Amino acid sequence: MARRTKAEAAATRETLLDAAEVVFYERGVARASLEQIAQQAGMTRGAVYWHFRNKAELFRAMLARVRMPFQELVEEIGDPGLSERPLEAIRLACLKGFERLEQPRYRRVHAILIHRCEFFSDIDPIAMQHEMADECLGALNDYFQAADARGQLRDDVSPSLAADLLQSCLGGLFHDWLRTPEAFSLQTRGIAQVETLLHLLSAPGLYTPPTRR
Repeated sequence: MARRTKAEAAATRETLLDAAEVVFYERGVARASLEQIAQQAGMTRGAVYWHFRNKAELFRAMLARVRMPFQELVEEIGDPGLSERPLEAIRLACLKGFERLEQPRYRRVHAILIHRCEFFSDIDPIAMQHEMADECLGALNDYFQAADARGQLRDDVSPSLAADLLQSCLGGLFHDWLRTPEAFSLQTRGIAQVETLLHLLSAPGLYTPPTRR
């Protein structure tokens, strides 16, 4: 019985998070109320407070469902040989990230964070965006350092500069796509840009992305 009750509580929590996505996306975070989220979920406001102390905690839980730590994307590829091919690890992790971001939930929640979330109470969307970007930048820097140690980067490009360039490319691409996701395929345009940049950053003749072979 206890096991079933725990499962039911987890299912209720997920339903509330699903409802929050819909309401936050339609109304914006500041204008959305817990009452509206409860109604969207077909529950009472008391059910919301049972699982979340306030709107900020609910928002962070919603965001946590779509976090994509870069290292986890690499590990999901399941190729131990990538440790010797850091540039290819970057390419494949970016591709996996693009694929996931095109899923409705990932696209909707990131659109909420970037375009539909104002400063509100203890919700700071800019700080949250910086946290996610810094996490990605740190991982990229580690992989470019590994590439540099193997002589795979251009002599005139430092690992930190390579990481900055790719991070800027990804950030601009992602913001453009979230404004008008129907305008282009994130996977198609994204992987083309990433492969081109990796080709330009790599030592001559040492790295050619698959689509350029």
